[in-house]
Amino acid sequence: MQSEARHHRRRKCAFADDRPREACGIFGISGHPEAARMTYFGLYALQHRGQESAGIATVWNQGILSHKGMGLVADVFDNAHLDQLLGANAIGHVRYSTTGSSILSNAQPFVVQHRKKSYAVAHNGNIVNAHALKTELEETGSILQTTMDTEIFLHLFVKNLKLGFEQALIESVSRLEGAFSLIMLTCKGEVIGIKDPHGFRPLCLGKLNGNYILASETCALDLVHAEYVRELNPGEIVIIDGQNIRSLHVPRPARQAFCIFEFIYFARPDSTIYGQNVYMMRKAQGRRLAAESAVPADLVMPFPDSGTYAALGYSEASGIPFEMGMIRNHYVGRTFIQPTQNMRDFAVRIKLNPVKEILKGKDIIIIEDSIIRGTTAKTRVKALREMGVNKVHMRVSGPPHRFPCHYGIDFSTRGELIAAGKTVAALERLLGLDSLAYLSLDGLLAATGISSPENNFCKACFDGRYPVAFDDGLSKDCLEAL
Repeated sequence: MQSEARHHRRRKCAFADDRPREACGIFGISGHPEAARMTYFGLYALQHRGQESAGIATVWNQGILSHKGMGLVADVFDNAHLDQLLGANAIGHVRYSTTGSSILSNAQPFVVQHRKKSYAVAHNGNIVNAHALKTELEETGSILQTTMDTEIFLHLFVKNLKLGFEQALIESVSRLEGAFSLIMLTCKGEVIGIKDPHGFRPLCLGKLNGNYILASETCALDLVHAEYVRELNPGEIVIIDGQNIRSLHVPRPARQAFCIFEFIYFARPDSTIYGQNVYMMRKAQGRRLAAESAVPADLVMPFPDSGTYAALGYSEASGIPFEMGMIRNHYVGRTFIQPTQNMRDFAVRIKLNPVKEILKGKDIIIIEDSIIRGTTAKTRVKALREMGVNKVHMRVSGPPHRFPCHYGIDFSTRGELIAAGKTVAALERLLGLDSLAYLSLDGLLAATGISSPENNFCKACFDGRYPVAFDDGLSKDCLEAL
């Protein structure tokens, strides 16, 4: 397994594009006669949060049935699979790995049996003390089957069951440090939602025909025609048993730390998170960007789909026309194999193709939501120059990423970040731009429209102020090395 995992990591680094990646999307439903199919559609709506693997678990006859596989939701499931997932209660998961390799044994939901009872769990985020908890568990006799931090929670839970079901949940969640939202399924049919005490990752509650649903984003509720009820509170544990719901709470810190990058990039624009519509939030970022860093140009454009909504806001505030100067090929699969070295530019051209008649000879402003490693941006700017664009300005709807994320976003080392240790002027030269400007941190916080944003968001990738301590010597693959 370790050899397979190392091979996959090398391959992923070789062929991945330059976009940031988030941990996962999770969905759970209680009391629906077609729970598996509803979960399938919920995961379909959350596909943007993870494309490596997908899985669904259901309860039937006091046992848990599950199916999972590598790839997209539509590739992993067909009607035959869904027909076999009987029961009215289900949870599901789509994954991008930030802890543990992208291999089938690490796909979720993760299912265990303990004293003739079954439990399944799906997890979004990153448990930063997973390595210490793993060592502790193994020293007391636990045998872990995967390299996921998710499995650690279940081991803690079954060890604490002697305290009673609810107290076992509270004690186990209290031991975890980091960013995590979890959905758990018991063989009795209970669906349980858990949010970490800082509230890093989104998890909302919905309702459909009197029954409850949990989902990473409201866009999943919309697809299954469920009513949005509320976002779970930081440190909250909700236990759904049929049409009954009750809440438990673990101690929570004085400040919250919702990941502000959800607003900039991760969440779908039609979702509402933290009480704010993402589409409107991104337009507000673009308007602030125009106010802070105006530059004359013929048109404003995004590299689709990143930056599109901020570009609309920038155009609206600046009066510079918005154009889709690049057209995206939506049918590029993840299995695309990169060409030989002398044909490397095909990797860019297969996804995006410029509209030459709009761009040639023009001064343009490209709006991006982020520049992480910079390789893709540099290649695309070079291609625009070669086709005859006059001036290329770039504006970014967030501050420079100068610090790694340890809470579930896949840039875990500072060396991966192009802006770390470089001035904006140096980045301009490196990327081949006529000008480059980022939205200020104050501007980003103001665009949220939320009072006291300093006490509500995690901004560590921008300012280096980490809400939860971590071991800087451990990478996303730390569990495989222990």
